[in-house]
Amino acid sequence: MPGAMLRGLMVLLMAAGQLCYAQATQAAPDAAMSGVAKTPEVVPATYKIGMGDVLHITVWEEPQLTETAVVRPDGKVSMPLVTEVDVAGLTPEAAQQVLTERLVKFVHKPRVTVTVQEIHSRMVYITGEVQRPGAYPLMDAMNVVQLVARAGGLTDFAKQKQVYVLRGGTSARLNVNYEKVLKGQAPQQNVELAPGDTVVVP
Repeated sequence: MPGAMLRGLMVLLMAAGQLCYAQATQAAPDAAMSGVAKTPEVVPATYKIGMGDVLHITVWEEPQLTETAVVRPDGKVSMPLVTEVDVAGLTPEAAQQVLTERLVKFVHKPRVTVTVQEIHSRMVYITGEVQRPGAYPLMDAMNVVQLVARAGGLTDFAKQKQVYVLRGGTSARLNVNYEKVLKGQAPQQNVELAPGDTVVVP
């Protein structure tokens, strides 16, 4: 009997090990994608809406007018009654005001809320020897050090003196001696990032 119990226990342990391995293997792709940052729940009030952004437009007590809309390449969103509204370049609060003014012709005292669900118009990228390389929404002012921090920091293999920024839409390359920046010896190299920029950490 003890021998049978021991064999049963070994079989159970082997099965558990295989299950854990399968779960870890399945989770690996999700971990690899962790660097593609989602839009944080709180978007700064100063954020300017841009093309491709996903907005959730709520008209209180008017569920038929509440919807999720993508900002089109022409900077407009489409919604019932008002048809098209230009929101590109506006803050969420300003977009609320514009929509309220347009809806007042059709709805008695409309209360409109605009929230940014996903940011696609203002993205920066980081690649190379960081913990979580990928794309990150540029909601407010951000420099190289701040982006590296959001990406989980450098790996042990990063060449800190050879970091550089590829300016989006141009051939410009801005060198960053990250080691000196951290020591406060080259603050001017802590480049403020613009939409489309890519930080490369060799």
